Amino acid sequence: MKITRGGWVHRAIGRLAGRLAEAERARGILEEALEHAYEGLIITDAAGTILQANQAYATFLGLRVEEMVGRDVTAVIENTRMHVVARTGVAEIAQLQRIRGREMIASRIPILEDGRVVRVVGKVMFQDVDDLFAMSSRFTALKRELEFYKSELSRRGAARHSLDEIVGASTPLERVKAMARKVARSDTTVLLKGESGTGKELFAHALHVESARAPGPFVKVNCAAIPETLFESELFGYKGGAFTGAQRQGKKGKFALASGGTLFLDEVSELPLSMQVKLLRVLQEREIEPVGAVEPEAIDVRIVAATNRDLEELIARGTFRHDLFYRLNVVMLEIPPLRERPEDLPLLAERLLRQLERETGIPVDGLAPEAEAILRAHSWPGNVRELRNLLEQALHVKSGRRIEAGDLPASVLGPAARAGGAAAGTLRSLLARAEEEAIRRALREAGGDRRAAAARLGISRSSLYAKIFEHGIAGRGAKAAS
Repeated sequence: MKITRGGWVHRAIGRLAGRLAEAERARGILEEALEHAYEGLIITDAAGTILQANQAYATFLGLRVEEMVGRDVTAVIENTRMHVVARTGVAEIAQLQRIRGREMIASRIPILEDGRVVRVVGKVMFQDVDDLFAMSSRFTALKRELEFYKSELSRRGAARHSLDEIVGASTPLERVKAMARKVARSDTTVLLKGESGTGKELFAHALHVESARAPGPFVKVNCAAIPETLFESELFGYKGGAFTGAQRQGKKGKFALASGGTLFLDEVSELPLSMQVKLLRVLQEREIEPVGAVEPEAIDVRIVAATNRDLEELIARGTFRHDLFYRLNVVMLEIPPLRERPEDLPLLAERLLRQLERETGIPVDGLAPEAEAILRAHSWPGNVRELRNLLEQALHVKSGRRIEAGDLPASVLGPAARAGGAAAGTLRSLLARAEEEAIRRALREAGGDRRAAAARLGISRSSLYAKIFEHGIAGRGAKAAS
């Protein structure tokens, strides 16, 4: 057949040539895009044979593109699922894939024709090897940091101790715990009073745990640690742009963070008068006004405050507001010092030694009787905190399985022992003096009632009678009790 210029055959061939050139240009653009893609790209047929891959993927695998093409994908890429997608026809988007010891984000997309899979396109996200490793390292570091902050937030935002965890069975302590159980059920404001180291924070935790607010947050505020200039923003928060240096999104204060839960105001006696006025207003109105806010915000918070000082004495001196005291002192729980409950000392020592054993890795079988007698005779000005510190010191110097009298620091052995030399006397006489002092104190605190004194000392009445006779205490105010 003769083909003439301008005839239909000539025109058809021209159109086909144009389409072919256009297809070639499109193919060239596709290959160019494939090569310049930062991600690793690969294409297989329905049988899983590699048809095409870009240089970025080949370089990452330590191969050349020519070495990849024509091979089965499972023999080239570890942990691949390209052949699985080819079989199922189901796309897998943003899946984790471990390649060369690193976690990648891989997507596998089937190309269908007449309902059959004809190609599978795979993509693994990375730019180059260095960027990949750097990104993986940053991801790992950020993940650890996130876990830390989640753990810290959980730790700080939740109470950890119940009343059953507060160690001791003495009458003074049991009386306070019984009152705490009653008031915990309500939203009553509670003032915890006690010397430093008596466990006021433990009771604050327990009041929250035993209350209906237990699922909510427990937020602690150390009133002595807040600078006066930051008091409002720390407790009440602020709106974005409220002042120079403020976070753009604003910040929640402690009252807002404690919403639905308990706010623990520790060392409330240390608040300056100017802060006391602001706190009083919040307690009266039950609302806060964040810095920069247009309107006040209602709060739903239970207040538990703590002090180791006599607030009524501070009121008399003019350093604490009487109206704030009445707001805080709805129910007062006075935590007894350790010297008023010596019978709790063995239980406390055992609990603390088990904690220290876990923390230090130093095994310990407890206290020798002589060491326990010396500890019972001590006045404990630092209370439980002092006891823990003393036991930790003894734990590090002991040579046997138990803590012996000689392992205890000189601070609890009395003036004679601290002076040293002959004045200290023998260990036996030292222990005898400590034992005598412990018995005399128990009898004084029990009003001379020997049964009560024996209970305080944790010994039987017959043992107490023998000790009284041994130390010549009989007839000096001690009275028998049947």
